[in-house]
Amino acid sequence: MLSKSQINLLKSLQQKKFRREHGLFIVEGHKSITEFINSAYRVEAIYYTPSFDSKVLKLSQKINFCEISVTELEKVSSLKTPQDALAIVKIPEWPILQHEQLKGKFSLVLDGIQDPGNLGTIIRIADWFGIDHIICSEDTVDAYNPKVVQACMGSLARVKVHHTSLTEFLLKIKLTIFGALLDGENIYSTDFGKEGLIVMGNEGNGLRPEVQKMVNKAITIPRIGKAESLNVAIATALFCSEITRK
Repeated sequence: MLSKSQINLLKSLQQKKFRREHGLFIVEGHKSITEFINSAYRVEAIYYTPSFDSKVLKLSQKINFCEISVTELEKVSSLKTPQDALAIVKIPEWPILQHEQLKGKFSLVLDGIQDPGNLGTIIRIADWFGIDHIICSEDTVDAYNPKVVQACMGSLARVKVHHTSLTEFLLKIKLTIFGALLDGENIYSTDFGKEGLIVMGNEGNGLRPEVQKMVNKAITIPRIGKAESLNVAIATALFCSEITRK
């Protein structure tokens, strides 16, 4: 049975300020929880209903397991239809990225992404294409937002997401900066080479001016039809696919 303090903690972690205060975030559902158990993240506790797969309970003796009722899970879940379990996971403190860590590979850079579903999908895309790091502007939605965690389907357990000042970061990392812009070189004829930073902009405004100035190569996905724009997650998938293909 959940205590009042446990209920208050679990509910509070739906808000960014309390996630930062406690250094914890929520993961829901059997598949995602299993992904985090088998990762570098530290799972602090799992609150599970009787239908939860009991095999997971044997994966680690360091996790605090607590069986609760479906009604109790509904009280603390952020989902309209809660799954069979909810876990509290420690927010990691990733070391500051250095040039050496990004050399010889591609990394994603996100400028002001606001929609949790978009960020979650981009994390999942990065995982699919083997991208290890996503560097986000400070105003990009929190990677540990419950909606982001749910949308990425466990991929956050493998992809490191960093929030930082983009201008300072881009000045420090000496790699080619490819920016997704409307007026640029055709993505299908671009030679991306073997390393670089792929910068994707805000859903409504694209890249902010100070970030645009730092782009070495503006890249465009050519429009054939009449749609005004592409969803940023879809555009990211096309960039990742084209980089992988070449």
